[in-house]
Amino acid sequence: MNNFFAELKRRNVIRMAGLYLVGAWLLIQVASTMLPAFDGPLWALRGLIIVLALGFVPMLIFSWVFELTPQGLKRDEDVRPEESIAPQTARRMNRTIIAVLLLALGYFAADKFVLAPRRAVLPNESSSGANSKSIAVLPFENLSDDKQNAYFADGVQDQILTNLAQVADLKVISRTSVMQYKSGVVRNLREIAQQLGVAHVVEEVSSVLATVCTSTPS
Repeated sequence: MNNFFAELKRRNVIRMAGLYLVGAWLLIQVASTMLPAFDGPLWALRGLIIVLALGFVPMLIFSWVFELTPQGLKRDEDVRPEESIAPQTARRMNRTIIAVLLLALGYFAADKFVLAPRRAVLPNESSSGANSKSIAVLPFENLSDDKQNAYFADGVQDQILTNLAQVADLKVISRTSVMQYKSGVVRNLREIAQQLGVAHVVEEVSSVLATVCTSTPS
């Protein structure tokens, strides 16, 4: 087992795993911010997450089988020890991982302190021209005594968003943008519709999951 982990380290498989995970996380965070800004469909973000998840294992296998040499990629077994530049590659990968981590931290800070406040303001500026074919689905509350049933309410919201996203010409506000209206917040549907810049808002109205649709004032 010790030899196996030593071989993983020598072939830079562990470094590749770290670089892939950090890069994938950064890409997902950027996509989750940019897609709603351009009215991107919900399935696009989910598709990106699935593709990145499916690509993780093949990337590890690729880094195990092949090694980067001055002559290009070669199978690791074909590279003689004195010709291997794995240590130099490892140092470059370490620097790349640090750079990507710094980018991730920079993005996190920018999103929290710059982009998030702007997203809270922008819908107010465009609410007067809300598209009549636009809708937001507010987070559903867990109205049962069992707190573990909260996942059911979230699942219902996700299913409604998925179905609405398949309707042509319908602008659907992303789940991320409506999370600020989760349980515990006093809801005024008209104000929420104006803030999100939509013509219709969906929420539950009783202990049974029902929905109500309201239009913004003209």
